[in-house]
Amino acid sequence: MSPTLDSRSLKTRVKNYFGHTEETPETISVAGWAKSKTPALGPSVKTYVLSLFPFIQWAPRYNLTWLFGDLVAGITVGMVLVPQSLSYAKIALLAPEYGLYSSFIGVLTYAFFATSKDVSIGPVAVMSLETGNIISDVMDKYGDLYSAPVIATALAFICGFIVLGIGLLRLGWLVEFIPQPAVSGFMTGSALNIAAGQFPGLLGTSKLFNTRAATYKVIINTLKHLPQSNLDAAFGVSALALLYFIKWGFGKLQTKYPRYARLAFFGQCLRHAFVIIIFTIISWRINIHHKKARISLVGAVPSGLRHVGRPRIDGELLAAIGPHIPVATIILLLEHISIAKSFGRLNGYKINPNQELIAIGVNNTLGTLFSAYPSTGSFSRSALKSKAGVRTPAAGIATGVVVIVALYAVAPAFYWIPNATLSALIIHAVADLVASPKHSYAFWRVSPIEYVIFVGAVLWSVFYTIESGIYWSLATSVVLLLLRIARPKGHFLGRVRIRPESIESGHQIRDVYLPLDEEGHRDIEVESPPAGVVIYRFEESFLYPNASYINDLLTERVRSTTRRGKDFSGIAAGDRPWNDPGPKPKEAHAIYEAEKAKPRLRAVVLDFTAVANLDTTGVQNLIDTRVAVEKWADGPVEFHFCGILSPWIRRALIAGGFGTGTARAGTALEVAPAVIENLENVASPSADRERYANDEEAFGFASAAGKNGSGSSTPPSGGASFDDEKATEGRSSSEWRREPRLNIDGSRISNRRDSGNSGPTIHLLDRSTPFFHFDLQDALNSLDLKNDE
Repeated sequence: MSPTLDSRSLKTRVKNYFGHTEETPETISVAGWAKSKTPALGPSVKTYVLSLFPFIQWAPRYNLTWLFGDLVAGITVGMVLVPQSLSYAKIALLAPEYGLYSSFIGVLTYAFFATSKDVSIGPVAVMSLETGNIISDVMDKYGDLYSAPVIATALAFICGFIVLGIGLLRLGWLVEFIPQPAVSGFMTGSALNIAAGQFPGLLGTSKLFNTRAATYKVIINTLKHLPQSNLDAAFGVSALALLYFIKWGFGKLQTKYPRYARLAFFGQCLRHAFVIIIFTIISWRINIHHKKARISLVGAVPSGLRHVGRPRIDGELLAAIGPHIPVATIILLLEHISIAKSFGRLNGYKINPNQELIAIGVNNTLGTLFSAYPSTGSFSRSALKSKAGVRTPAAGIATGVVVIVALYAVAPAFYWIPNATLSALIIHAVADLVASPKHSYAFWRVSPIEYVIFVGAVLWSVFYTIESGIYWSLATSVVLLLLRIARPKGHFLGRVRIRPESIESGHQIRDVYLPLDEEGHRDIEVESPPAGVVIYRFEESFLYPNASYINDLLTERVRSTTRRGKDFSGIAAGDRPWNDPGPKPKEAHAIYEAEKAKPRLRAVVLDFTAVANLDTTGVQNLIDTRVAVEKWADGPVEFHFCGILSPWIRRALIAGGFGTGTARAGTALEVAPAVIENLENVASPSADRERYANDEEAFGFASAAGKNGSGSSTPPSGGASFDDEKATEGRSSSEWRREPRLNIDGSRISNRRDSGNSGPTIHLLDRSTPFFHFDLQDALNSLDLKNDE
């Protein structure tokens, strides 16, 4: 014997040992798949490196038109960012200058790493509140061992490094596990928390009680101490009223006088800077001649960059802020990505979430060299930047210049800014983060369960802490996801015959398959499937969390709609299975007659159209289902599959012993054209019934025989006319699928041509797997139901 034959024989024996015989249908191979999916190393590395610096794509094409738009938008955002950064630093329990440090470094670095032209990086209310909570917690435990700026910069470095790593490893898809209601819930709760905490400062009562307690406690204490309000309230309440007056006044002006809309827009945008300037001047005039200020002021703000240097991070500090890092990181990345995606959709471009994470990661890690605290994307400033006509991310450079000028040239004037006015600015800003009643009601209309997540996040944030609101959102979102996977809403199907509303359209009646128990189709009569056939449509991937559940559904359906193959009515109680004692003697006859009226199980048809993945546990449960139903039927049961889109699912089913076998006599596989010769007919299929046969030849379609074995055509979407429906009553279940395919006028659709007389064709499905089908109609046509009882 030759060495070649010996090697082939050995190879065959090895394959047989692992269960792969010569009759096993060919499927997708792991080696072939890996080779097709493995990119060339050189181009992939080059693409990856270039993607880290998006400015390389647009910087060479920069022009004067873009420059003008970026300057206008950048300077406008800068004039808003300066007062906001001063106020947000107050929320973070830091000196005002640290807000400015975080502002200038954020907008400068983001310009070089951004894939969004609209997003403005810097201090934001929610992140500032979380930073303040962390600083308060660490200082309560360690006293004066670590100062507030040291804690804040360490937090920024650690969170920034984590987010940078997520972006570099291309793990940005993890953000998608948090749904929109959860994000809106904790943002709304955080906004309420911030606003409630600033009202005491607005009224001048912030020193009378703890303003960082639970939101409901702060609201109660604020109302209790209303009589103790002082002169600060005049600066706070009037500033807040003026902010809303300018906003609504200019908004009305834009609507009433469209020609002044642009001017009114900028007037509306600059209301923050205008209010700060006006009330700072008033504060200076009433306090300059007093040794002790009559109201609470911001105080001295040092000019320039005074705290440049590397951040201080040691093991003890890391352990102190460690429990807070997950929440801080989630806020950092989640708020930014949601804002970037929103403005990308609004303005017609697509962001790269991973690159956006790299951008804020670089921003926060480099920002610690300038004593910046954690910063991320701001919704209000991003909206302003977008409406101001920004053209490229380079607008951030202009914004950074405005902040630097403020740090070096205007810092002494910040001394006279009233704290009550800053509180008014914060309340006005965070009010936009609260979900409107219309927005929250939309959650209820779309998904009541997700509405519960939204409300729960708000309540946890209001009655406890924002950290608890975030953890509630994360936990319930994961539970909901797992629940939807573990308990998918699959359906047992029946048939409905539909036709065009107008019979002049020339289209034929066709069959659609709808859930038998769907409440949304209560006014439509859904026919039960042929006797002895169970049709089930999956609505989720078939994986280990839901495999047992679907197995139970299928076996229970078979037992409730079909009769047992083996008659147990005459068997003595002692000979029955231990887990099936049988009915009581008084009920035995009625139950026996009811069971006898049921059909015998013939086939199970599974619609895999919505199944994207099938794992080992799923295949094993399908095997268990087959064993259980064949034991119930006391004989073989055909399992048919349709809508298999993934070659890996086909491979898994074949490995489980499904799909293969011998098709009944007369069943012909459908074929597709190897070359389409008449593209005009493909683009516009004719409604004329005479062209149906001509199109077959033009397209190269053919079949060896009709699906029903009689030579008649059975197009997948065909059906009988509604005029014939009454005549079909009382027919056997086999006639349910063998009714003649007719047009609206009752004429029979022409026969398909023999494959030998048409153009070249290719079989759509492998002959070795006759139990795999393209659609339900094809699967039902292939069933052998002639012997139905």
